[in-house]
Amino acid sequence: MEDNLAVEQGAGGGRRGRGDRGGAAARRAARTSGGAGPQLTYIKRNIPLYEVLNEEGLALIEANADTVLEEIGIEFRDDAEALAMWKDAGADVKGERVHFPKGLPRSLLKSAPPVFTQHARNPERSVQIGGDATVFAPVYGPPFVRDLDGNRRYATIEDFRNFVKLAYLAPSIHHSGGTVCEPVDVPVNKRHLDMVLAHMTLSDKPFMGSVTAPDRAEDTVAMAKILFGDDFVDQNTVIINLINANSPMVFDETMLGAAKVYARNNQATIITPFILAGAMSPVTVAGTLTQVLAEVLAGAAFTQLVRPGAPVLFGTFASSISMQSGAPTFGTPEPSLVSYGAAQLARRLGLPFRTGGSLCASKVPDAQAAYESANTLNSTLLAGTNFVLHSAGWLEGGLASCYEKFMMDVDQLGMAQKFAAGVDLSENGQAMDAIREVGPGSHYLGCSHTQANFQSAFYRSSIADNNSFEQWQAEGEKTAPQRANELARRWLETYEAPYLDPGIADGLRDFVSQKKEAMPDAFT
Repeated sequence: MEDNLAVEQGAGGGRRGRGDRGGAAARRAARTSGGAGPQLTYIKRNIPLYEVLNEEGLALIEANADTVLEEIGIEFRDDAEALAMWKDAGADVKGERVHFPKGLPRSLLKSAPPVFTQHARNPERSVQIGGDATVFAPVYGPPFVRDLDGNRRYATIEDFRNFVKLAYLAPSIHHSGGTVCEPVDVPVNKRHLDMVLAHMTLSDKPFMGSVTAPDRAEDTVAMAKILFGDDFVDQNTVIINLINANSPMVFDETMLGAAKVYARNNQATIITPFILAGAMSPVTVAGTLTQVLAEVLAGAAFTQLVRPGAPVLFGTFASSISMQSGAPTFGTPEPSLVSYGAAQLARRLGLPFRTGGSLCASKVPDAQAAYESANTLNSTLLAGTNFVLHSAGWLEGGLASCYEKFMMDVDQLGMAQKFAAGVDLSENGQAMDAIREVGPGSHYLGCSHTQANFQSAFYRSSIADNNSFEQWQAEGEKTAPQRANELARRWLETYEAPYLDPGIADGLRDFVSQKKEAMPDAFT
């Protein structure tokens, strides 16, 4: 699968070294097996960061953001407690608009950790958030799915569970994510319980909590305490949560309420301006970065008012729009520049950074989806992003979670992880023994170094077909989406849930059952 690497067949399908007998058959068997392969740990980047702003540019944007915070202000709507907290901290509160004295948000953020661990119930799956680490998490939020039968339809709880299973099995996904799709067949006021339960029982990777209402955030924390224990949750981060600014320059009561719940319980929040440039921010990169920084400074500093030291991330979701139709566009240059610049600003603040993923506007997993997703993912990795939401499965501008796209993206994530490891300069990596053994005019196919390294030398795709045209014909002329479809089906057929103590599992299910029985169904 993704991390089963091999020397690929040369052009024309010529003869291989003697040590490769049966290699093609073995590779075909591996490609068609149901197993997903060994899990990869989170990425520890060993490549340079790509930066687009010099010191002068960064200082200019920071000064402009300070001006926005002081002169224009940020609205904290329908939350008297938040407004009172800001007033007590020294901000100028006029109605629901908060004006920040220069330096106040930055001074508050000194208590936020630059690096922290999000613990998984399986300690081997715990991840570092911040520093040189990159964590890939799946798609988040779509109400629709494109299923394995080619239908676009509303998502169900069964789809949700399927995507949790696929993320659990995917070696190059390090995190179970959150709302991998919106299960509309479950009442709105109860679906968060089923979603969090699925993450906790069907996977042993770290997960995200519910943010759609403060009481749902409280339920998430309560379930985490059943899973990990009260004291452990209070002293450690086990949940990470997406808190969106209502751009431009507004935080609403729902997001503020959820942020307060998680911060008070020492759980991580990702403060993320949701930007469609030209609609929710200026059309320019510098103007968008200024607004993003102002919104993050206000939201992230607020978490430190709630509980100093609570983990918080500098987030941004940046897209442009078509100036003809108003529809969001992805994989274009300007959002990449925003991501690069925002990553630099986050590092200067000393906060972990979240952006990007495998984003596209295509309606099906086609060439448009691939190009746009690749452009977004490459800039995400090179920016030095620490937490990557929407890494796999995103389709149709975030309206649909797609099974086939999920598997294709997982394959690309494995490539990104291999690239992020950088150049091996060890004695084996230098390969001087191979160069001496082969000498001029021969080949490396049968040499000892190649034989010792062939399984891990090159990334081998689980989706791409690199065989001859004739072999591709003989195997059914399958397209990449077709191969992805088959792979998803095999993974789901062979899925086995990770072990969970039966007493904990019963406690979680009892909590969910009691909560559901205590309230009538609501679908709005």
